[in-house]
Amino acid sequence: MSSETNYVKKETFEQMKAELQHMKGVQRPAASRAIAEAREKGDLKENAEYDAAKEAQGMLEAKIKQLEGIIATARIVDEENIDTSKVSILTKVTLTNLGTKKKITYQIVSEKEADLKQSKISAFSPIGRGLLGKAVGETAEIQVPAGVIKFKIEDITA
Repeated sequence: MSSETNYVKKETFEQMKAELQHMKGVQRPAASRAIAEAREKGDLKENAEYDAAKEAQGMLEAKIKQLEGIIATARIVDEENIDTSKVSILTKVTLTNLGTKKKITYQIVSEKEADLKQSKISAFSPIGRGLLGKAVGETAEIQVPAGVIKFKIEDITA
């Protein structure tokens, strides 16, 4: 997880808080009960159910810690005050891939909101990072695992 600021919309921030509350108030007690039930079944050295319950609890605690970190570094961005003179968080940018001549539109979002199926890419992804700060008409050369891709910025909207 990045220690950088996580820019999110208000609705996403509220969803994260609700998810954290659910983990702490519902899932954490359920994990403790599962461990207690497994412990009652005898020898802990050969108790696969106990090991699985402990592992699930550890994974839950890691998720809680990660989400707490994201919430602690979250900064709520008002969609109505987005500067569209250059690519920034929450802008929608229409690009032309200069290699394939295909046009695509992405919205630059936080890591938590990224969803490629909805054309939302993280500002911390190689493409997101390469586009930040660019203006309409500029070309961005972005290093990706498959090589260098050149994109021309066609339009930026909120």
